[in-house]
Amino acid sequence: MALLHLKDIGKIYVSESNVAVGIRGVNLSFEKGEFVAITGKSGSGKSTLLNVISGMDTYEEGELFIEDQPTSHYLQPDWEEYREKYISFIFQDYNIIESMTVLQNVELALMHIEDTKQRRKRALDLIDRVGMTSHKGQKGSRLSGGQKQRTVIARALAKDSPIILADEPTGNLDSHTSEEIINLLKEVSQDKLLIVVTHNFEQVEAHATRHIRIFDGSVESDTVICAPKTEPTNNKNISKNKPPRKNEWKKNLKDGLLLGKTIFAAKPRLSVFLCLLMIIGTFGVFMITILCGESASLFDSYYMFRHIDGRVIVTTQNGEVISEEKLASLAEKYGAESWLRVDSMLDTGSSHFTYPKEDVSDYPIFMNAIYGSDYGKPDIGTYPKAENEVFLYLPISYQPDFGKDTLLIEEIKFNNLPLKVSGVRYYYDNNLRAECLFTEKGFRTITALNYLINKSSLSVTLSLTAQAESSKINIYGITPSFDSPADKIYINERYQKAINAQGKDILSNLQLVAIYYRFNYFYEDEGKSMMFSETFNDDTIVYVSSYQGNEDFDIIISDEILTAIASEVLDRSYKQASLFFKSDKQAHAVAEQIKADGYVAVPSDTEYVPSAGETIGIVLSGVMMAVIWFVCLLFLAFFINLCSGRALDAFKGDMAIMRSMGIPVSVIRIAMYTRMMISIVPSFIVTAASAVLIFTSPKFNSLFVYLYPWQYAVIALGMILLTAKITQKQVHRLFGESVKKSLKGDHAQ
Repeated sequence: MALLHLKDIGKIYVSESNVAVGIRGVNLSFEKGEFVAITGKSGSGKSTLLNVISGMDTYEEGELFIEDQPTSHYLQPDWEEYREKYISFIFQDYNIIESMTVLQNVELALMHIEDTKQRRKRALDLIDRVGMTSHKGQKGSRLSGGQKQRTVIARALAKDSPIILADEPTGNLDSHTSEEIINLLKEVSQDKLLIVVTHNFEQVEAHATRHIRIFDGSVESDTVICAPKTEPTNNKNISKNKPPRKNEWKKNLKDGLLLGKTIFAAKPRLSVFLCLLMIIGTFGVFMITILCGESASLFDSYYMFRHIDGRVIVTTQNGEVISEEKLASLAEKYGAESWLRVDSMLDTGSSHFTYPKEDVSDYPIFMNAIYGSDYGKPDIGTYPKAENEVFLYLPISYQPDFGKDTLLIEEIKFNNLPLKVSGVRYYYDNNLRAECLFTEKGFRTITALNYLINKSSLSVTLSLTAQAESSKINIYGITPSFDSPADKIYINERYQKAINAQGKDILSNLQLVAIYYRFNYFYEDEGKSMMFSETFNDDTIVYVSSYQGNEDFDIIISDEILTAIASEVLDRSYKQASLFFKSDKQAHAVAEQIKADGYVAVPSDTEYVPSAGETIGIVLSGVMMAVIWFVCLLFLAFFINLCSGRALDAFKGDMAIMRSMGIPVSVIRIAMYTRMMISIVPSFIVTAASAVLIFTSPKFNSLFVYLYPWQYAVIALGMILLTAKITQKQVHRLFGESVKKSLKGDHAQ
């Protein structure tokens, strides 16, 4: 049985303009131990015959038998496996991978050796055998023609294939080097089938056992010079003689990863380009996402109340006010950790806080009021201890205003109520609302202030009585103060002009009137307005031109007076309260129990549907941002695909050489994916560093939407999938054509 048998083989080339015959009617058989020289004029079909034998090109007529097995049914993967098991190829133009060293080139052909140390030792032995030890670390691009050919021979030997094909192995070499190469080929091919295509038969005549002449695509003559020195191929397939591979997929994965890293390091400039390309892509997606972050608002939840983990809002079904005692009883019954009788500040907008900034005395700052929380170690100062002190939990963008090491702003205001800043802690998530932490008493005071000024109508009237006549003066601009005595009310002395105009012996008194509604936070009954009033006599009133350096005021009242009035009003009108449990899960379970006992109970994470106008605005804004985000992503994907496709062309020849060497396709595929995945790693590092720089910088934090870990994970996963898809497309294009078409310097003869 012949090792190779060609029966009526024909190869036809079809182009748009004509049809050309490469070879036709070729009938040849080859055995192990033969040194076959194939000669013929340029264009006669020598190289075409060699390409067909190697499986790097297809044939259209006849049949090629490998150890008596037909191959006409072979698909591309079958030919890849055939080259892996049977063929070592030596080219005229060397087809050495010039970006790799001599050692790396030879190690490529030794992937069948699983142990990397043994692989390295075998490669060094082969390099020494062809006399290239002193050049083992040099890249192929720096070798001379003879050195490249020696390297390729060492690479061919490394495979230990039964068939060695050499296409004009001395065509680009001088006579002395050519003689050395031919002698080396003869030496290394004693037990193999060696087929050499040459235009100079005299170079190989002394070693050839057989001479085949090709003319016009056909075999002109086939002369046996001497019998081969080895036994003919036995009836057992060579492929079957090789031991079966165990866990081949693991080996291919390991080899692919190693090859991918080698390819990546072999061309540093191209690898840097790929890394820069991936950095542009990943960073671009990151920037688009933080700029178009409003698109995520489409998926936001809209809560009826401010969501606090474990909070349940409670009210009665008949509209009665829940007393402090009743609320304490409910908390004990249902196991609440704490409760809040008047919880309006938890759900109130926070635009009433102001602080001095540059030339603006009352610059707004949006914060939620809260008490009883712990934000960890303060960046500056301490937690509040007095009722007029507050602790601020602020985005890092406020650091330039409030200070980094020492407090730059010592006082803020809430509805003109001065509050001393005791400390600050900064955070980076600018999606969160800033918070102002009070003591429990301080929280009750601002609740009273907020309710009387923003939820009710609090007015001040100065009543003047002189003998039989009386008059009233309305005073506006109520300013509360923690420092004002509870038994004094300060009025700006400009109001004395009105009093003096009434003459002498005037009796005056001051009346604070609060008009309010019987309503809870989300429900008003405008038809049931009520009035509460408090009267202060002349002994309580003090007329001053300024108070603690402040001349711009109408009336200053103490927080005790304000809280007393608010308590009276709230005890009559405010009907809801909050219970606090360990978690939302417990809150939901307890809310059902409270409902069963005849109350209305709503967990704070209960959602509501926005109005039609709000919904339309949200959807339009979100969709617009999402469209911009998607279009930008498409552009980036197109850009990366275009540029990486161009980068593939630089590897195309190397990949074709590897295919011609018979390196498993799966290994090459894994290597290409590995190379691209290594290229994407720096982009993740740069993007992560940029995110840290942006969101930890007071200057940039407020300019972009803060992203959470899951969003970075989505960006990373998206880039990995995009890179994998692009690589898949490139791999498909690469393996979609024959090795012959992919090889650089394709010279069909």
